[in-house]
Amino acid sequence: MEAKNYEKIPAEKFNFVKNHDRFHDQKLQTKARGYFADAFSRFCKNRGSVVGAIIIIILILFAIIVPFCTQYSVAYTDTYYRTTLPKAKLFANTNFWDGCEARADGKRDFIYYYAMGLETGHNAVKNQEYTVDEDGFYHYRLDSYQKIGMKYVQLTESEYKALQDYQDKYEIQVIYPTVRKANRPQFPPNASDANYYYKTTGTGRTDIVYDENGNIIPVYDYYVEGNAADKYTSKMRIEGADGFLDEEGNVCYYSYAIVGPTVEVRVNYYEYYIYQHTQVLKDGITEPYFIFGTTGNGQDILTCLASGARFSFIFAIIVAVVNMFVGAIYGAVEGYYGGKADLFMERISDILAAVPIMIVITLLKLHMGGSSQILVLFLAFFMTGWIGMASTTRMQFYRYKNQEYVLAARTLGAKDRRIIWKHIFPNALGTLVTSCALVIPSMIFSETNLSYLGIINLSSGNITSVGTLISQGQAALSTAPYIALIPSVFLVLLMLSFNLFGNGLRDAFNPSLRGTEG
Repeated sequence: MEAKNYEKIPAEKFNFVKNHDRFHDQKLQTKARGYFADAFSRFCKNRGSVVGAIIIIILILFAIIVPFCTQYSVAYTDTYYRTTLPKAKLFANTNFWDGCEARADGKRDFIYYYAMGLETGHNAVKNQEYTVDEDGFYHYRLDSYQKIGMKYVQLTESEYKALQDYQDKYEIQVIYPTVRKANRPQFPPNASDANYYYKTTGTGRTDIVYDENGNIIPVYDYYVEGNAADKYTSKMRIEGADGFLDEEGNVCYYSYAIVGPTVEVRVNYYEYYIYQHTQVLKDGITEPYFIFGTTGNGQDILTCLASGARFSFIFAIIVAVVNMFVGAIYGAVEGYYGGKADLFMERISDILAAVPIMIVITLLKLHMGGSSQILVLFLAFFMTGWIGMASTTRMQFYRYKNQEYVLAARTLGAKDRRIIWKHIFPNALGTLVTSCALVIPSMIFSETNLSYLGIINLSSGNITSVGTLISQGQAALSTAPYIALIPSVFLVLLMLSFNLFGNGLRDAFNPSLRGTEG
């Protein structure tokens, strides 16, 4: 084999390595990362969990902020604005979320709403726009805020004058000419519909009389000079309100009718509502405006949903924390000491777990009588809720208590308290935190079911429940499905978000994944 010629390496290129210069003896330049920092890093890499966390934060902020921003309260009701459609001012000029519904009616029903706008300028028919099909049906959008139209209300003399002063000051017409009772169509049980200011031949909205030009005929009660009640007559008319003046330009219609010690006036309810809340009640309500609509009781769905969600979050978090604290201690004692203590304590848990929650709630309601429904619900969830957490903690302690690092700590003289808190609990924390996170939506769902079924009634004063809203909407699914749909969507988002969030927590706190690129 022929020898090869290699270029001689200069001696100066050879250097002896000193012991203190060896690489493995050098200090690592990377920063140490703590347990929670590592868990947070892994959690952020799970996109589904991050999205779930963001949705949960949005729902919590919604529950906290909205009750302070809305002009309504849970206790607010208005019988005239029941099942009012959702309305957003941003979409007022569109056919979406504008508080209106699409209608197709015959001429008689259509004129009933169309005539409201002719008299007052408050158009029940949106923009007074409509089309007529070949079958004679009128297609239009009915404004659920204006369709109430006119109402007869009873006022004292001072209340009547205060309302007149309001009209004069702000130049807003609230009171309109009244109609003699003989000309009012009567509806059972002998109630007058104040929207009939025109001539009819019968007692229902099917008997409208038209003039030769096809127009409705007003039948206002005429003013007769010298009448003893002249002091009640309105002299104020908004410019452009045609049809209220005689040939000489004088007011010629009564704006009232004397009923005993009071006067009966015919008012536009939309404007009267604003007057009542801004001038009389002064409760912060400026106008009828419901972003999510109203319930069958006339409550604002947005306010009730936010308040119900806030109650659910607070209640579920308190119950979950208490159950986690009690269950973790109970399960730690079971799992760590085992033996007869575990056998005895586990039998107690089995007995309590075998009692259905419905029976617990029923017995508590019977025993506690008129006590707070919230207290009954809390005790029922607490008496059985900690058992699941205790079982989870027990299993984790059986899993880790015989690991090598635990045996080494015990050999070195570590006390039971130190072994439990420093060596076992940190490794079981991921499972416990995940279980606690999933208990919160479980509590909310259980509370919602109980209030939906009417077993627990949380609708009192300024407290309500998401389940109560869904229950109220069930009766109006065919006519007002949004009453049940909106809280149902909230509940679905909450359940899905917490499931995604819980899965992310489980992986983030898994000790076997620490330091890995999840």
